[in-house]
Amino acid sequence: MARPTRVSPYLAELLSPPPVLEPAPLARRLRVASYNVHRWAGVRGGRQYEPERAFAVVDELGADVLALQEVLRPTEGPDPLRELARRLGFHLAFVVTRLHRRGELGNAVLSRWPLAGAHAIDLSFGRLERRAALAVRVSSGERSLQVAATHLALVDRTRARQVRTLLGHPQLADGPAVLVGDMNAWRPTKASRALDDHFQTRHHNADWPASYPSVRPVLALDRLYARGARIESMETHASEAARRGSDHLPIVATIELEEA
Repeated sequence: MARPTRVSPYLAELLSPPPVLEPAPLARRLRVASYNVHRWAGVRGGRQYEPERAFAVVDELGADVLALQEVLRPTEGPDPLRELARRLGFHLAFVVTRLHRRGELGNAVLSRWPLAGAHAIDLSFGRLERRAALAVRVSSGERSLQVAATHLALVDRTRARQVRTLLGHPQLADGPAVLVGDMNAWRPTKASRALDDHFQTRHHNADWPASYPSVRPVLALDRLYARGARIESMETHASEAARRGSDHLPIVATIELEEA
């Protein structure tokens, strides 16, 4: 079997739901979630392909903005990501990180409110790992929220460079912003300390809700950082469905945007 072609990350989808009603303005308080869906392969991974398991978990979250990692859009057959956006009635953006033997693999953001812009950020600084971030601006009414959704590298040195790139990106330069996703961080490192200094928040693993592995979580790999917004609460969603839906549990945070 031929190996997948190496590509630079690219924006592959920007989709809005059919207009039904005029959307309400962006709320000052909203729920933001992050979920590594493990290529729709459930907790076991491998050749399993069960998007419905992850769909059931997303239905439980009640999120207003949802960041997904390890999203597989298959070359053949229905597209689970579009189906999920249709079910939720949400706006969708998707960035391809690499080509998988079964299709495109990358990061997605789904939002109750319109996406005023979407950008692919290449974070592939190591030779072995293809990584990227998806930066969007959620906007409606007079409020907006910058969202950078990512899945960082396993290697500390590469992850630190990725964090520096994200923190210097214009998408996080002004207004309320969140950086969310699978940070692959389980101990204090240069990368986590840089995030600490920028967002003035915690980094020790014990202070974050553990999300991995889903069957018995001990590592806080999935995190959300905020600036210009207060994190009121952050927790893992540890339902029975979530323990079967992926090898990660989703995290859900309630944030309150600061007044301009």
